[in-house]
Amino acid sequence: MKSITVSMPAYNEVENIEAMVQDVIQVMDTLVDDYEVIVVDDGSSDGMAEVVRSLSQQHPQVRLVQHEVNQGYGAAVFNGLVNASKDLVFFTDSDRQFDFREIEKLLAHIDQADLVVGHRAPRRDPFMRKLNGWGWSGLVTVLFGYTARDIDCAFKLMRREVVERLKDEVESRGATFSAEFLVRAKRAGFRIQEVPIRGHRARVAGSQTGARMDVILRAFKELLRFRIALWKDRSK
Repeated sequence: MKSITVSMPAYNEVENIEAMVQDVIQVMDTLVDDYEVIVVDDGSSDGMAEVVRSLSQQHPQVRLVQHEVNQGYGAAVFNGLVNASKDLVFFTDSDRQFDFREIEKLLAHIDQADLVVGHRAPRRDPFMRKLNGWGWSGLVTVLFGYTARDIDCAFKLMRREVVERLKDEVESRGATFSAEFLVRAKRAGFRIQEVPIRGHRARVAGSQTGARMDVILRAFKELLRFRIALWKDRSK
């Protein structure tokens, strides 16, 4: 087994982060000897960073990357990826909505792909959140062609070469990050494999920020800017 970085973006997840990190450590200890866990604190105000620092003292494989101010979901994912030091890089959310043990399903395909991306089957979110997700994935497909059925599923595994190749190209730092990352990965010729994730579950603690109007508006602005940038690149 190759070495693995597990990265988690987190914003005001003090109610979830300790249990989430413990879940990751428990699973990774059974899979590989060489791994690290990166928690990217995106400007939290609930004391979550102190919890992560305490965990890092108990578990040296845990690292904290901290944003002084909130920069957005994509920025947190991006900084987790670029701070990774292992051969394989995996990221998931820190809200415990995924059964982390399903990382084994993605690992089973990484020898035949450059990115292995999960899709929630089924997705256990409120109806409006699921509707918004389906609409967003559909819009991305219309604008850029098919990349994955569940664009924003935060359960993705990739070779480190993918991060190194794309880190200077992906500009989105809000909710459009995953869409731009996948589109650019496909256009760069990387092999993408999709895997159903059965262990998605409803959030039991903390609150989601994806439905905030400022987050939604930023996502559409970034998506439009990305579409225009690709048109311009093609015209050169």
